[in-house]
Order: sequence, then C-alpha cells, then structure tokens
Amino acid sequence: MTTTARHIDPTEQQVKTLAEAAKDNAEPVMMVNLLAFNDAGGRESYLRYAAEVQPHLDRVGATIVCVGDAAQVVIGEGAKPWWDTILIVRYPSRAKFLEMVLDPGYQAIAVHRTEALETSGLIATNPWTVEI
Repeated sequence: MTTTARHIDPTEQQVKTLAEAAKDNAEPVMMVNLLAFNDAGGRESYLRYAAEVQPHLDRVGATIVCVGDAAQVVIGEGAKPWWDTILIVRYPSRAKFLEMVLDPGYQAIAVHRTEALETSGLIATNPWTVEI
C-alpha cells in the first residue's frame, strides 16, 4: 500500500460536521467504507469486529448493502485500488449512524476495527432524488 497517512477514526471536526448535517438531513444515508487491512492479521481482526458489530447495526436499523474485495482498477490509475475491501452500509439517517458509533457498547468493540486497519476512507452519501 502506498498511502502515507493513517485514517482510521474521524477527526473531531469531521464528527461535528456530520452531526450538523444530521440536523438538516433525516434521509437514509449510505456509508461507503474503503478498508485497507494491516498485513498482520488485519482481515481476521476486522471479521471479529464485523461479527460483534451486527447487533449494533440491527439496533439502529442499519443494513449491509454490499461488501467485496477490490479486484482490479477498470478506470483510473494503477492495477489495484489502495483499499482491500469496500463495504456499503445503509443507515436510516445520519443521526442513527451517530447514535451507533457514539454508544459505549459500540465503542468497546471498535478496537477490533482500529487494530484491523492500516487506513480507511468513510464517505457519507446523499440519495438522488431521481430514478436512474
């Protein structure tokens, strides 16, 4: 992997920006996770996190839409993306996402996610208002 910065958790400003957006947007949100695992047991640690996070997802009404490993770049630079896995989770709202990640029970298991990742990206999306 060629990234230099380690992005695992949001900054205080990023959380504040998401909380502000949650006040004005009660629409469902797809959270796109780009995950680059540590070489030493990262995938296994993330699978442990995935098993333990499911009750928290269920509690806030979130569902996994898609998960898969990066295979190759079709359009763009390089032969393979910088991430190992992409995971898309649908939350009923940004507020529900924040409710989950700020819960002490969730935070207790998030250590497995932190241990698993070399770096990551997390993108909140806005739904389109037109059918395609």
